[in-house]
Amino acid sequence: MTSQRAGGSDWTLVGAPNARDLGGLIGVSGRRVRPGQLIRTPALGRLTDEDLPVLAKLEPACVVDLRAESEVSVAPPDRLVGEPTVVHLPVHDPAHPVFTYVSAVLLGHDLSEYAELARQGTPAAMAAIYRWFVTGDSARRGFAAAVRLVADERNLPLVYHCSAGKDRTGWLTVVLLHALGVDEAAIRADYLAHNPLTESLREVLVDAMRQRHPGLDEAAVRPVLEVRPEYLDAAYAQVRQVHGSFGAYLRDGLGITEETVAALRANLLE
Repeated sequence: MTSQRAGGSDWTLVGAPNARDLGGLIGVSGRRVRPGQLIRTPALGRLTDEDLPVLAKLEPACVVDLRAESEVSVAPPDRLVGEPTVVHLPVHDPAHPVFTYVSAVLLGHDLSEYAELARQGTPAAMAAIYRWFVTGDSARRGFAAAVRLVADERNLPLVYHCSAGKDRTGWLTVVLLHALGVDEAAIRADYLAHNPLTESLREVLVDAMRQRHPGLDEAAVRPVLEVRPEYLDAAYAQVRQVHGSFGAYLRDGLGITEETVAALRANLLE
């Protein structure tokens, strides 16, 4: 992935192939992110029996779930070990037309009522969601609350996830790594790592959707199952447009104080 990853803990979860430890990335003043403390994953309901001892070794003290209740209710329950504190911070807007459009795409529903969004295409819809990550009310609340949880050493090691572990989880990772002073190129590399890690899983998902919906528009579906540089670029552009800089976004958009940033770095950087 990147040479800056050296030092991260070495493990895999079969039921969560894009799960990874942020340890080893280089933060402010050349200090590395401590391994085994900050773990990004997809939802944990598909972990295998063999995965549970691996998760147990990580000993998470806190699990942050960014999904809405509507997502949690239709998914397999998270498989957890030990007694971590579980915190639900829903980053979702059921009234946002782009969210409902993307859901309709994934479910194979008729897209006629989304004519304009369909004309723009799902990559444009995904970019719109990433812009909403920066300015949406529940997004700002959820991401800010998650950062404060990470800044409290009692919550470490901390696991955080959404459904697929790529978009909301991806943007929260961007926020945390920027606060830790990680280089933007390394942040981007971690974000884009989702695609190679989930290549075979993506094909299984597309095939299953094709079986359920023989007329499936794969060109519309695949952009929703992937991460793309332009999605991240859309969020960064929104940060610059609204706040001018990432530091100002942390301060003014999320209400993250200098004290919180200092606690993050003290707890997570070697």
